[in-house]
Amino acid sequence: MQKLPIVNDLGFYEIRMASIGGFGANVAGKILGEAGILKLGYNGSNFSSYGSEKKGSPVAAFVRFCAPDVAVRVNSPVTEPHLLVIFLESIARNPGMLSGVGPDTIVILNTGMDVDAARDFLGLAAGTLVVIDAMKIAVEEKTRVNTALLGVISQVTGFITHDAVKEIIEETFGKKYAATVPANIKTFERGTKEFTMKKFAPDGKYQPQAFSRAGQKLGYLNQPIGGVIPAAGTSMYKDLTASRSGYIPVLNRGKCTSCGECDITCPDYCFEWAGETNKKGKQEQVLQRIHYQYCKGCLRCVEMCKFEALTTHVEYEVDKHIIEKGYVNDIKETQK
Repeated sequence: MQKLPIVNDLGFYEIRMASIGGFGANVAGKILGEAGILKLGYNGSNFSSYGSEKKGSPVAAFVRFCAPDVAVRVNSPVTEPHLLVIFLESIARNPGMLSGVGPDTIVILNTGMDVDAARDFLGLAAGTLVVIDAMKIAVEEKTRVNTALLGVISQVTGFITHDAVKEIIEETFGKKYAATVPANIKTFERGTKEFTMKKFAPDGKYQPQAFSRAGQKLGYLNQPIGGVIPAAGTSMYKDLTASRSGYIPVLNRGKCTSCGECDITCPDYCFEWAGETNKKGKQEQVLQRIHYQYCKGCLRCVEMCKFEALTTHVEYEVDKHIIEKGYVNDIKETQK
């Protein structure tokens, strides 16, 4: 067992993972905790925090490691992490994401950006930034991003060994999903190599974010009379892009008959329609486009479409202008 590289006043090396449901942060936290405690002999704990168990809901996982002679009597969320893992670029700029991050913190970000652009994107004041395109690896290996990120974690922490994590991956997935073990191990191994790391000293370019609790905005002292909700609920501003796992449906209007079966099966109303006059002079509803802001990539519409007007594509391989307009007239356009 190697000595922990850095600990806080209570003797813990602390890890915080930020993600959304469907990307395996909860499982990653469990694998990492078991690797350190059961395989490497550290003392510690891990737990996750989330609301409804559904794809797209916020998830945070916390892991603590300490020496075997240190008692674990802390079960609160990690506020000043030694390692922060951000599973998705699309949630990286959420308020408070970098709270508690200091010059000694390692920040791992799943992104296709280079490390300098990622620093500006995050507004990182100081610390070591690691970037990896874990989504690209997961798509290519047909896995999830969590095992790729576990590979990076194992490599950059310096005390979690590759063999320990791989053993737990095999035990975890081997129980119910044995067929996925080889692909997850390969994803893990790629994660240990396919990243870029750079340390940034405090240079005043960005200000550090101290940890703080926002507290409740409404309480018994300022609640409107009668418990009226001043802001009506609406899904108009929702953005489900973060929920996608690397794939999107692409609409080929040249094949579409506007039968509407895709719209019926879509759980998030991603399809936009408009009235048009047909050759007989009658008004009819015609499918115009997919609004990708509301698409979480479930691909039910592709399974439903009997005319092959909807097809599955890797998102980062589709031209941005196609995503902006929401359709193609010929599927070959996606290959330009």
